[in-house]
Amino acid sequence: MRPAQDVTFREATRDDLAFVVRLLASDPIAASRERLADGAVPDAYFAAFAAIEKDPNNSLIVAELGGEIAGCLQLTYIPGLTYTGGERAQIEGVRVAAEQRGRGIGQLMVGWAIEQARLRGCRLVQLTTDRQRPESIRFYQKIGFRPSHMGMKYHLDAPETSEPG
Repeated sequence: MRPAQDVTFREATRDDLAFVVRLLASDPIAASRERLADGAVPDAYFAAFAAIEKDPNNSLIVAELGGEIAGCLQLTYIPGLTYTGGERAQIEGVRVAAEQRGRGIGQLMVGWAIEQARLRGCRLVQLTTDRQRPESIRFYQKIGFRPSHMGMKYHLDAPETSEPG
């Protein structure tokens, strides 16, 4: 498969949402938390999309190749006091369509996001990836990301556990 040279980037639209959600759910880890009801996009995704669309610090981006969506990512700008009040960019939900993998689209997408952060004056670009994705970890390290912190999550929708009394 030849490399993808003509990838373009744009803000996702509401019409793209079903495809984007299918991309997000396309790997085994995310499949357990992303839900499509018989192919229909639940209202919660539309509400989240509307919030992203309204927020000037958030962008849901699609990469297109030949007029078709080949991948997606979310880019969020986070103001902060650290780094002398510097803004940081957070890259989330990077996915490349299965039939487009191996063509360099993921690298183009992440490179594009880094350049957007640079143009905006961000001091840092960060992302997380699940430890169960060794191929993703290698991919991000190849681009230049380095492990620096241990990420932790507290799931608010998880069932409560009771401790022995």
